[in-house]
Amino acid sequence: MLQKVSFLFLVLALIAEIVGTIGGFGSSVFFVPLANFFFDFQTVLGLTALFHVFSNISKIALFRKGLDKKLLLSIGIPSVIFVIIGGVLTQFLDNKILEIVLAVFLIAFSLLFLIKKELVVKPTSKSTFLGGSLSGFTAGLLGTGGAIRGITMAAFNLEKNVFIATSAAIDFAIDFTRTIVYFFNGYIKNDILIYIPFLIIISWVGTYIGKYILQFIPQEKFKQIALGLILFIGIVMFVKIIP
Repeated sequence: MLQKVSFLFLVLALIAEIVGTIGGFGSSVFFVPLANFFFDFQTVLGLTALFHVFSNISKIALFRKGLDKKLLLSIGIPSVIFVIIGGVLTQFLDNKILEIVLAVFLIAFSLLFLIKKELVVKPTSKSTFLGGSLSGFTAGLLGTGGAIRGITMAAFNLEKNVFIATSAAIDFAIDFTRTIVYFFNGYIKNDILIYIPFLIIISWVGTYIGKYILQFIPQEKFKQIALGLILFIGIVMFVKIIP
């Protein structure tokens, strides 16, 4: 058991939760790279899954009126199926190569929608299935798939409360499923359990602060902020990975 809790880690987790709420795609896209400075990759996967379960419960509670049930099912079902596949494959694949692919993907697609502001992807069965599948697969494999789901849902030009509530509900299904997979993989270790009470509090406080800040962000700027955050993360990931 750890003798003490890292205060810096908890502060960074709170920042990740606030920004993830504002962006609408969850905290894992920031939490995973930050947690990698404190823990090994497999421990980060287990810790992220647990943190996100609590995080998404708080978002569902605070943004529940915006839930789009149709989009929840069309993106959520393939997400859950592919998060299982990704979680199982973490034991066999080279994560560094996959992280490079994810970073390039995030940079390319966020730039596409930032430059082509008039470009709108309609929530067809094909686009929602593809977005959900990629989101679930990368969440299971790399610990974060929210940015891909954020790109998919941002492209639909959803109202921000609908965006956040629906994204959180999908993410909850993904994280609950991968928590089970990671547990059987042995990624959820006893020495990280001391962080759980702190992360539960952070998930609620960070979500509340993020919701408060959202009141001052106009709808037309919301999509650009979300995509800008995704682009930033993609660049940071790429710079970190490439020597």
